Amino acid sequence: MSRIRPVKPEFFESEDMAKVSKSAMLTLIGLSCSADDHGRFPANSKILYGKIWVIRDDTSPAETEEDLDQLEAVGAVCRYTGCDGRRYVHQPNWFKDQRIDKPSLSRLPACPHHAPERCGVCKGPCTDRATGGTEPKAPASPQRAPEQPVHVPADAEVCAAAEDAALLREELADSPGPTPDPSSADAPAQMAFAEDSAKVPEGAANPSTPGSRILDPGSTTPSGRGAPDVTVSARQLIGEYVSRFPKKRQPPEDVRGHLGRIVKKLLGEGIDPRFIRAGLTAFAEDPGHPTRLPSLVNEAMNPGVRRPGAWAPSGVGGHRAWTNPADVEAAYGGAL
Repeated sequence: MSRIRPVKPEFFESEDMAKVSKSAMLTLIGLSCSADDHGRFPANSKILYGKIWVIRDDTSPAETEEDLDQLEAVGAVCRYTGCDGRRYVHQPNWFKDQRIDKPSLSRLPACPHHAPERCGVCKGPCTDRATGGTEPKAPASPQRAPEQPVHVPADAEVCAAAEDAALLREELADSPGPTPDPSSADAPAQMAFAEDSAKVPEGAANPSTPGSRILDPGSTTPSGRGAPDVTVSARQLIGEYVSRFPKKRQPPEDVRGHLGRIVKKLLGEGIDPRFIRAGLTAFAEDPGHPTRLPSLVNEAMNPGVRRPGAWAPSGVGGHRAWTNPADVEAAYGGAL
């Protein structure tokens, strides 16, 4: 795969390039574009000819081989045999002439004539540099550790060991031995306590009284929540809500189903059905989206913090703003 490679202005002023032909100069530029990010390329003139002179008829692979000979004579390229036995070419001054941003790893062998580099075949430093890479390297097979013989006991050995263990347990049971001192360092980690356990046996009278162990159970002010009332179902509450409307003006089935799911969820939270009925009453007087029902139930549960002018259900109680009337008894009655 060809790549974009820069050409420095010093390339045309080089004395080494003045010693080679113009065709060799173009071959070197084409080799730079075809080489990998480490300046390596197969030293095959036919492949290089197909990369550079593919649409020209006035040259041949033999002339490309002559260009490589001229470039190698002035030190512009170096041809070598890799550790896999194949011929390659690279540019010794590659990293001086080219600036590669995040170069990719080369898949080709490194040149044994220059500074050690990563070998694409060996996946690291080339292990065949001493021989110059003249012989192909066979792939190394993984060595396995010798297997250790495993001793499998015979049935007679297993039975004998079991009998010895049984005899040892009987001897320990027959000879209890002296009672160890708990304060001694040789005392076992687990031993019997001299005093009785504080745990009361099952069935015995427990002196403690049952109930909550919390010293301050908190406020006992009712909040509208408690255990779910199993005597009232969501179907019953929705039936009461639908019965408020005439037969031809009853809410659609989708609205009733949505309200039923919300009421069932509120009952599952332990909310008093009285507040849910108050919320359904407010929803019947001012219909809207069924998702408003939890807000209406919340207003019925917390009437003292509802918004000004909000509806107050009868029998639930609520806050009335002080209007400073002349006759307080007539205006508020016994609500004060």
